[in-house]
Amino acid sequence: MTPLIELQNVTLARDGVAVLQGVDLTLTAGERLAIVGPNGAGKTTLLRAIVGLERPAQGTIRLFGASCVEERDFRPFRPRIGYLFQDSEDQLFCPTVLEDVCFGPLNMGLSEAQAQAQAADVLDALGIGHLADRISHRLSGGEKRLVCLAGLLAMRPDVLMLDEPTNGVDVSNGRRLRDALRTFSGALLLVSHDDAFISELATHALVIQDQGLTPAQIHTHPHSHSHPHVHPAS
Repeated sequence: MTPLIELQNVTLARDGVAVLQGVDLTLTAGERLAIVGPNGAGKTTLLRAIVGLERPAQGTIRLFGASCVEERDFRPFRPRIGYLFQDSEDQLFCPTVLEDVCFGPLNMGLSEAQAQAQAADVLDALGIGHLADRISHRLSGGEKRLVCLAGLLAMRPDVLMLDEPTNGVDVSNGRRLRDALRTFSGALLLVSHDDAFISELATHALVIQDQGLTPAQIHTHPHSHSHPHVHPAS
């Protein structure tokens, strides 16, 4: 099976300083992989590199079996990889919710009627159809997060990459977010500090340690109460 995403010996730098070195990563259809690590470890930089928003200092990035180096190499594959940014404000730029969710399908070549129908279906499935005519930037943090996710799902991607998806999300909208991701049939690549979220949605994990990726286990420790942890496998 051809991997959807494959990184081989990738080194990534930020402001001229290496943050990840010699990284290997493979994501295949149906996989649900979490990447965890401290702030500043390079998690967001890694996601950005996968879709060509950061250039590696060395190594190979393959998307759906094709080697990607230049901007023109990445461009055809971006509709197939829905990337949820850490900050929703970076992803919402149309006046209304419906327009924001229609943006991707329209750029994929759908007619306005088709794009609106697809967008409306996704908004309804997320339980936020009532927001369709609202001004995007006047929504709550949790509502913005769901609208950003709707914009990705409306493009029917093969992969969702999620950067801290539960940040600023309240309980009710968090439930809608989790429900949508549980039923998503494609592959997931999650970056999160939310151990409960990872435990619920990811099947395996990698931890950033010493500028590399280390396999990790997802399980629950018994205490006076129980809560999930992700840490390097022994």
